[in-house]
Amino acid sequence: MTAMAQLQFRDVTLGYDRHPAVHHLSGEIAPGALLAVVGPNGAGKSTLFRGIVGLLKPLAGTIAAAGLKPREIAYLPQIADIDRTFPISVFDFVSTGLWRSVGIFGGIGAAAREKIAHAIAAVGLTGFEGRGIGTLSGGQMQRMLFARVLLQDARVIVLDEPFNAMDSKTSADLLQLVEHWHGERRTVLAALHDMDMVRAHFPQTLLLAREAVAWGPTAEVLTADNLLAARRMCEAFDDAAAPCAPAQASQAA
Repeated sequence: MTAMAQLQFRDVTLGYDRHPAVHHLSGEIAPGALLAVVGPNGAGKSTLFRGIVGLLKPLAGTIAAAGLKPREIAYLPQIADIDRTFPISVFDFVSTGLWRSVGIFGGIGAAAREKIAHAIAAVGLTGFEGRGIGTLSGGQMQRMLFARVLLQDARVIVLDEPFNAMDSKTSADLLQLVEHWHGERRTVLAALHDMDMVRAHFPQTLLLAREAVAWGPTAEVLTADNLLAARRMCEAFDDAAAPCAPAQASQAA
């Protein structure tokens, strides 16, 4: 890993039951980068993020994180991955952002409660603390997830489709938080579908279609030719293909 890399991918292949969803990804992300990860549905964006945060072990290759501890990487999953029937209040859900610093059974003292209240206020959910998460709208859920990330105070922030299916006001408010993190020199990765948003706010982009199509300055990545190539690559993928042999994958160039 170079001295300036926050994350480095060395011929990484990620997947499930030996069926790869991301093939032979190599590259580096510098500290303080603001990187959009884009691609068609099924391109492997969520799989890549699960590999980065340690929820999925590579089938081959390595992901190096410059000595980061697990608590220094914050992860915002897709709303669909959250069990909204679980009986927990907004306040208690947001408080889980402190688990890595105080422990699952650590007490929530006055200082911690103040931090939680501040995070909830920062995302515009003051007054919702006692409400069950199942009563929230999609936009309110996303605000709550951002509040939990705020509490984690992480050096690397991984956001999986953070602006999907929400109103423009919520998107604008949460985008301000992303830009604030970028201003603090945190490393932020976001899986996105809105190409206009990517072009306007994300200086670096990785275009993924189960493998890297292009990676670099956004204007150079989001060309019509690259986007067409990504779509064709995903459409050509055969879900019935034979499993990938890890030994072969690790030897591939």
